[in-house]
Formats: sequence, C-alpha cells, structure tokens
Amino acid sequence: MTKVFVGLGSNLGDRVGHLRRALEAMASIPETIVARVSSTYDSEPIGDPGEPRYLNAVAELATALTARRLLWNLQLIESRLGRPRTRRSGPRTIDLDILFFGGETICEPELEVPHPRLLERDFVLVPLGELDPMWVDPRTGQRICDLLRRRRAVSPVRWRGFLQP
Repeated sequence: MTKVFVGLGSNLGDRVGHLRRALEAMASIPETIVARVSSTYDSEPIGDPGEPRYLNAVAELATALTARRLLWNLQLIESRLGRPRTRRSGPRTIDLDILFFGGETICEPELEVPHPRLLERDFVLVPLGELDPMWVDPRTGQRICDLLRRRRAVSPVRWRGFLQP
C-alpha cells in the first residue's frame, strides 16, 4: 500500500457537506483506505478575489492503486459531486488533488506529483503539517514542518474544526 495525501477544497454551497461526501466516496475507492483526515481550514481564494472563501482539509490514504488510477477515481468523485471541468481554476463544489503519492515524483500530462503548487499554498501545508509534520517533500528534501515554518506569515488560514461524520 502506498501512503498518499489528498487535498480537499470547496467554496460553493454546503462546503462541509461537500468535503464529507468526498471523504465518504474516497473510502469507497477499491483497494483504498482513508487512514486519517485533518481539521478543516478556511482560506482566501487564489486568483479571483470575488470568489467565496474555501474550506480545505487533507486526507491521508493508503492505496494499492497506481497514481493514474487513483486520479481517475478522484476526478469521478469530483464529477459526481457537481464539479464542472470547464476551467482550471475558479469556484467549485469540490476539488481533490493528489499532493503526495508515496515518495514518488511523477510528471505526466494531467498528473504532476508532488502537486506543483503545494509549496505556495498554506491551505494545504497547514493541514498536511497537522497530519504528518515530518513528511519529506521528495523534490526539496525538506520536511513539511520546516516548509511551514518558513511560510507562517505569508497567507494565513483559519482553523474551522473537525469533519464529524
């Protein structure tokens, strides 16, 4: 089984409900276990300042699937939860991103792991640091806690609570 971290985000409608439904659906992916889930965090949108605020979390999975097959399943969940794929960024009911897939570095069309903008996003680093602060980014060789320490004042996120079933 490969240890995987998946970022979850929602800024439309019932944000908490969308995150919960996404987690329930991830638990149904074949050969995949949702091991742990971070707290939720509120953050400003990136890009269009007129967008609603995001609610974010990170899930730790264990999977026997390939990264490509896991991505396919995550995109299916996004589709079922009402995410249109008409534009790359913008408001969405749910966004599911593979942040890390074991210690692998993958660079394929439509699949780049670790996530290419991970180091710029406190709304991902903070919940990731909550789950596994000692995790090492294979690109930089740095631990999540060290990456977070350097970014602390850049883009604050606000703790919002736990995702209760």
